[in-house]
Amino acid sequence: MKNWFIAAVMLLGLSSPALADDALKASLAGPQRTPANAARDAWRHPYETLTFFGIRPDMTVVELSPGGGWYTEVLAPYLRDRGRLILAGADPESSEAYDRRSAERLKAKLQAQASVYDKAQMTVFAPPSKLQFAAPGSADLVLTFRNVHNWVAHGDAAVLAVFKSVHDSLKSGGVFGVVDHRLPADRVQDAKASSGYVHVAYVTRLAEEAGFKLAAASEVNANPRDRADHPGGVWALPPSYANKDTDRARFEAIGESDRFTLRFVKP
Repeated sequence: MKNWFIAAVMLLGLSSPALADDALKASLAGPQRTPANAARDAWRHPYETLTFFGIRPDMTVVELSPGGGWYTEVLAPYLRDRGRLILAGADPESSEAYDRRSAERLKAKLQAQASVYDKAQMTVFAPPSKLQFAAPGSADLVLTFRNVHNWVAHGDAAVLAVFKSVHDSLKSGGVFGVVDHRLPADRVQDAKASSGYVHVAYVTRLAEEAGFKLAAASEVNANPRDRADHPGGVWALPPSYANKDTDRARFEAIGESDRFTLRFVKP
């Protein structure tokens, strides 16, 4: 991390959008990022995505289901001095070993670079039962990346409960930013979204039912080469390559999934 640059930005108080923009670019270029994660930028467009969601370094931001911390590596240093980052992650006391391991891995990641992650707050987000991840009306921005399809497995009522919890956590005018794998509108979405792909209309309907308004949609994470019809679902594509060497070159040529990027606002 270019400490001299960050210090200069903080000294100036980030009084202009240009300075905040430079701070985001500095975070994206920082040495705290795992090289394998940074290599995905060409597919995940973190700068364009976060800018679309309207992020600022003085915000309180919640990241739902941060997983291995791909976006956390960008958000934590960006928000560290003037904002607040809440990582609403897996339950370390879950009855599921997978969830306990996920929580431990994220905790270990934060502890390994305390100078970057020391101010990030870990809370529990375990749908459908544990949804109190932030105080009501406390967040400016709630983000979730490629997670809605996981919640669908619990049923529509569970997804709606998640969206309502996000709505409750946000201030009036706050933003809920959602990125996920897009199922073409003319294809049937099964009840559990087992392919990993979901309809934009499905997410929008439940978000609006939870009280949100769809403010804008971006195609920044679109990939027209992805037809969403792969054996093994979205996980056939990179970086997972669930089918291993079978048709690997074809999946590599497609790249990461076609994704929708939606910005919802709490009125």
